[in-house]
Amino acid sequence: MKKNILFLLFVTIVANYAYSQKNTKKKPAEPDKLELLKQEVITKIDNNQKLTQEINDMLFSFSELGFQEYETSKYLTELLEKKGFTVEKGIANIPTAWIAKWGSGKPVIAIGSDVDCIPKASQKPGVAYKDPIVEGAPGHGEGHNSGQALNITAALALKEIMEREKIPGTLMLWPGVAEEQVGTKAIFVREGYFKDVDACIFTHVANNLGVSWGDAGNTGLVSVKFHFEGAAAHAAGAPWRGKSALDAVELMNIGWNFKREHLETTQRSHYVISDGGDQPNVVPSKATVWYYFRERTYPKIKNLFDNGIKIAEGAALMTDTKFTYEILGSAWPGHFNKALAATAYQNIKKVGLPKWSEEDQLLAKASQIELKSPEINGLAMELDSVSEPVYSPLVIRQGGSDDIADISWSLPTIVLRYPSNMPGMPGHHWANAITMATPIAHKGCTAGAKVEAMTILDLLYKPQILKDAWEYYNNVQTKDQKYTPLISKDDKPAIQLNTSIMQTFNPELKKYHYDPSKYSTYLEQLGIKYPTVRQDQLDALKAKK
Repeated sequence: MKKNILFLLFVTIVANYAYSQKNTKKKPAEPDKLELLKQEVITKIDNNQKLTQEINDMLFSFSELGFQEYETSKYLTELLEKKGFTVEKGIANIPTAWIAKWGSGKPVIAIGSDVDCIPKASQKPGVAYKDPIVEGAPGHGEGHNSGQALNITAALALKEIMEREKIPGTLMLWPGVAEEQVGTKAIFVREGYFKDVDACIFTHVANNLGVSWGDAGNTGLVSVKFHFEGAAAHAAGAPWRGKSALDAVELMNIGWNFKREHLETTQRSHYVISDGGDQPNVVPSKATVWYYFRERTYPKIKNLFDNGIKIAEGAALMTDTKFTYEILGSAWPGHFNKALAATAYQNIKKVGLPKWSEEDQLLAKASQIELKSPEINGLAMELDSVSEPVYSPLVIRQGGSDDIADISWSLPTIVLRYPSNMPGMPGHHWANAITMATPIAHKGCTAGAKVEAMTILDLLYKPQILKDAWEYYNNVQTKDQKYTPLISKDDKPAIQLNTSIMQTFNPELKKYHYDPSKYSTYLEQLGIKYPTVRQDQLDALKAKK
């Protein structure tokens, strides 16, 4: 009897196992929760493309220089407050700076992008040749109008999901104010705004989707004005009674230009005379020269700066004038996080590049012809890869600087590049504004928003990524190099910069501020046919084929 019972039990177990295996094979594997949420966030971002376009076009129309981004900040903060974010305005004694937060608890994810524009870069969007909206006015010839459109779209999609799923965490949105003057991010760090943040994703316009990690290969800098003061006199009647501050400026520049021969090839330094006196018949009692001293490491930047002070001292001695200096901004060379970059790149591969229309490609190729680009290939069709670190301090991949680097030396940070511009443009130029209120910019922002939102979902659902990010930050990035600010505790933000320029152009620019209640796009408001190209550009494209 006992044997029969055991036999029946054995048969039952085998049968149940076989049945379960059979049914397991029949059922397809269900996507895990994270993947389902990623699919949902993509849908939400696609459904919100109208808001993305409006934010992008609105900021393009404001065209505000660094420290003067008043309309931009008012528009963005009011929008975020309406969407349920708590906004702190005027942070770090910078009127146009702010932080917007939503959520609670850890992790705290900072999401940032710059908002300022470029002098004399006014340009009608969608027009493949120089055609300013307001002659001589500032314009978005860097494309900083697009990053907040991307970030806000991503954050709003995440907010909906986090509320419904009761996912803990805090989203912190913030703007890079006066990035072109590298004027604020080191101050944000100094004032403690990032001390409790777990990771930062920064977005910057580019011509492809991409991300990198390690040493970014660029330069850091100190931005400094040297002010010379002498004595005025009648330049013809009694010049011997004058002490020319302008002479001191010119002698400093001569001294620095001779010094360049004996500087390492990694340095980049340049200047403008921002005040050269009032009129020729008055010996200038005051004059100012503004320098950027750039190098690849903190000690070398500091050494350039120290040399600049010595040469200023010499110029003052030769002219019997006095001098002072004023630090306006600073940036370290960037170093970005491996774990965050690897995570973002997996999402870049899932999202892929936008589908460019024939009109998009025509605008890009005609613009490349106009600017004599080395290659006339239009918009990017293949993804960038994750860039490897640059280990040699002598390697420079790009001469530029960005004060997001100061954030990167304070916590794990990456820069997500997104394709709202086109290859082959000069940079800091009216031509870089051509695409920035067109379908190219709108599609690029949407693609970038998907990558950003998916990456933040990874950070919320996979705590190990943040652990790996801090492991890299603590034991690789900062193991032998610690962050020492290039600004002092007493250096103040240069909020007076660009005031007079914007006072000159604001009345005319306001006539062209975008009104989304009347026009579906800024192109429509300006009456621009998309794309607008010349016949000679079309002929050149035909000849190329």
